[in-house]
Amino acid sequence: MQLSDITIRTTLKPGDIGYITYRHGALYEFECNYGIEFESYVAKGFHEFYSQYDPNKDCVWVAEHRSKIIGFLLLMHRPNNTAQLRYFIIEPEYRGIGLGKKLMDLYMAFYREKGYTSSYLWTTHEQESAIALYKRYGFQLTEEKPSTAFGKPLTEQRYDLTT
Repeated sequence: MQLSDITIRTTLKPGDIGYITYRHGALYEFECNYGIEFESYVAKGFHEFYSQYDPNKDCVWVAEHRSKIIGFLLLMHRPNNTAQLRYFIIEPEYRGIGLGKKLMDLYMAFYREKGYTSSYLWTTHEQESAIALYKRYGFQLTEEKPSTAFGKPLTEQRYDLTT
């Protein structure tokens, strides 16, 4: 598998929101033992994203291989010229080939093109590989809080980027 075998589109198609929500629920349950609370959180966030979607401010990146979604990332506009990075996911068999870096490069290019002055994301302490990637792009840990929101004790973390 090579990065050149993967296509990336920036439009949502019918079924995408449900599928990506499902994959978050299933994958995070398998890898991190998150409960249905996490899938519900993702579904609620997607509803919020789509209900205020503005193509001049928001973007999705849907990575596909052989017409199957294998990765996803979105940028959601927030008040005060801020962007939120959400729902970054890569199927396990597609990790380690540069897809995460490619999606982050696309995120950062859109972020700069639209003139955002800050960006943030929420993750958990368990997402070590993703956190390392975020840090390479200049995101810094700004907040931590204990949580049981996803069906088990963990630490939620906020990372911020300012330009």
